[in-house]
Amino acid sequence: MKKEANEVMYKMAEYLLKRMQENGLISEEERDKINVLNIETFSPELAKVYL
Repeated sequence: MKKEANEVMYKMAEYLLKRMQENGLISEEERDKINVLNIETFSPELAKVYL
């Protein structure tokens, strides 16, 4: 169950990052850096696909 929860939490974080970038709160470079940290934090099963 934890693997599925991590996957969902990662996708939610990814969605929020996208929205933040669209609203001009963060740059593309910042989004990329935060995304790498999110992958390290949540360890999604499909991490290779996301990068």
